[in-house]
Amino acid sequence: MGGRALVCGGGGITGIAWEVGMLAGLASAGVDLAAADLVVGTSAGSFVGAAVASGVPLEALYEAQLAPLTADDVTARLGWGAIASWSWAMATSRDPVRGAARVGAMALRAPTVPEAQRRAVIASRLPVSSWPESTELRIVAVDAHSGEPAVFTRESGVDIVDAVGASCAVPGVWPPVTIDGRRYVDGGVRSTTNVDLAAGRDRVVLLAPIPRSLGWHGRLDRQLAALRAAGTRVAVVAPDAAARRAIGRNVLDPAARAPSARAGRAQAATVAAAVARVWSG
Repeated sequence: MGGRALVCGGGGITGIAWEVGMLAGLASAGVDLAAADLVVGTSAGSFVGAAVASGVPLEALYEAQLAPLTADDVTARLGWGAIASWSWAMATSRDPVRGAARVGAMALRAPTVPEAQRRAVIASRLPVSSWPESTELRIVAVDAHSGEPAVFTRESGVDIVDAVGASCAVPGVWPPVTIDGRRYVDGGVRSTTNVDLAAGRDRVVLLAPIPRSLGWHGRLDRQLAALRAAGTRVAVVAPDAAARRAIGRNVLDPAARAPSARAGRAQAATVAAAVARVWSG
């Protein structure tokens, strides 16, 4: 298969901002990750991946992250109790699909805003309205009923707004998304990065705002080991100490968006050489 893949992991509002800042900073340093043949997006990374794969200028994306907050920028909160429940559900199941179904069941029971209201927000913020033509884009979600992963592509016949909305449907925070009669939740339930879906590419760069996964099944080190054993060169970039301070404790806080974007851009200068060695050889 060959080629190069950009993998954008999950990480909430601040994850979007950090990834955009990182991409813009790397481009300024001469490392154009938007030239990927394949883009894999999970949760926050589905938003970034859809924009990048569709050719939205990185500087425009970056400036949008610096824009002042509006009345639509509502602060949500991901409670530690919910995280503990998800982790327990995944860690105590030998089968990752069964564990994901348990998390999905929690999401289906949780009170949230109406699904149509959430979809309108996604549609208003996503800078694209159709699937990219020239770059392959894979958006990851999880079937809330079965626990099976779903990888949406242009060939899936799914509206890109619904695909991104499903991938970003944080259990207990946002409503599961209905697609063809099925309900879907955040792709991060399977893995916060899903970097294994870039298998077969020669070179992969992973942007991972949250490199940890809920259970051992989706652990990043296991996925990276499999890729490297197959001969893929991989560069992994996660937030440094300064970026982690900018992101703060609530990845769903819009007030941390601009600081996270600036931190990603500043960090790019420190990782550009290492990323370029993998991306450009």
